[in-house]
Amino acid sequence: MTITKTKQGDQISIRLPNKFNADCIQDFRDAYTEENDSKGILIDFRETEYMDSSGLGMLIHIRREFGEERSNIKLINCRSQIKRILLISRFDKYFEIS
Repeated sequence: MTITKTKQGDQISIRLPNKFNADCIQDFRDAYTEENDSKGILIDFRETEYMDSSGLGMLIHIRREFGEERSNIKLINCRSQIKRILLISRFDKYFEIS
């Protein structure tokens, strides 16, 4: 599965693949750089079973790109192993995670 993007109003949703790693960098960047007028981003981890440090780095980068407002970017549908990685990395301080 590849990264897919949908837009509804002023919010975009980015659905991640099974593995969120270095192979996704360009597709992930393409999914949000064209949408710099968006007020909010949902990053959907529904299919994601694996994420490495590259995935964490991409999340840091998108946060810097869209500002420091925690409510701008939401990480949704996280499986338990992904949520555990995010919480250990203290990403709950920077993103709303569900």
